[in-house]
Amino acid sequence: MRRRKVLGIVALVVVAVVAAIGISLLTLDRWLYAALDPGPFDPNAAPAAPNYAEPSAWAALPTVDDDADVSLPELPALGPGVAKADVFFVHPTTSLAKRWNTPIDDPEVIKATARGATLIEASAFNACCAVYAPRYRQASGKAFVVPSPDGERAIDLAYGDVAAAFASFLDRRGEGRPFVLASHSQGTVLAARLLREKIWGKPIAKHLVAAYLIGGPISRQTIGEDIPICASEEQWGCVVAWNARGPRYERNGFEFKDTPATSRICVNPLTWKTDGAAAPASQNQGALFFDTEAPAVLPAFADAACQKDGNLWISQMNRMPARDAASGLLLWTMGPDNYHPIEYQLYYVNLRKNAVRRVEAFQAAHASP
Repeated sequence: MRRRKVLGIVALVVVAVVAAIGISLLTLDRWLYAALDPGPFDPNAAPAAPNYAEPSAWAALPTVDDDADVSLPELPALGPGVAKADVFFVHPTTSLAKRWNTPIDDPEVIKATARGATLIEASAFNACCAVYAPRYRQASGKAFVVPSPDGERAIDLAYGDVAAAFASFLDRRGEGRPFVLASHSQGTVLAARLLREKIWGKPIAKHLVAAYLIGGPISRQTIGEDIPICASEEQWGCVVAWNARGPRYERNGFEFKDTPATSRICVNPLTWKTDGAAAPASQNQGALFFDTEAPAVLPAFADAACQKDGNLWISQMNRMPARDAASGLLLWTMGPDNYHPIEYQLYYVNLRKNAVRRVEAFQAAHASP
């Protein structure tokens, strides 16, 4: 009798623990944002502005050996001075600091940006372009998912850095070279604004090969009505965007607060079309995770189809390779089948080759007769 009572108590404890874990997972976003709440925005407390004349203000430069130069024998990077085009890459959120804007010289942020952005994302463009990736006083992730006047001020400050870095980029690269704009997550929000305010409709727009605005709330509202959406693999002067999700995905508190998802732009990275046709995994030339111990091209890793809900739907995906604890925790935190943290890696080789192809198409169209 006593044994049965003990077992009953144990069962109740297990149920209580499981319920507590379930509730914690459902409210994880609220716990995290409360723990990292920066308080009122104080412009006087903002970190010092970057000086983009200094190499230290950049996570990647063509004149510096950095993580954006990583390559495999079968996917060689262009050597110094070889690239005929440039890429301006705006990195995603790489800081969980309890402040509205993060200083660019924080050693942990520098390390996280190298591993979580230039290594696994910006490197996708080192076969087509010289890679430029500015550091900037990134805004707290809370600013993008819990909109507020304080958050908007933090985003404006981050955008001011990106705009200043772009001006420096134009000075550094010389006149007349084609360029690619690329980004992910927070970087995509800022890059979309940069495209809208500093590039499109300006003289520099004639040199734009494409804007790869990945993993963000990209819609007609965010980029404007007159900027073309890429609808083929060789089209240039257009925008590519996608947000990768799967069947178990449910929207949660870690999502961008934006216009309804159905208005988001989705370009399939396996077909480079917007028609909604499903592309089998066999068309995936290779996922690539440089944050593993032995990075390797993983062909046919995932399929892709643009859905009516505005997301890029993945219904078939191979088993993930072993990655570091931080990468695994981030993917887990986003929730089931929310592939936001690996949107570059899943289609890495297709993206890499497409950037090369678009640059070549741009150059062919602008070749002297």
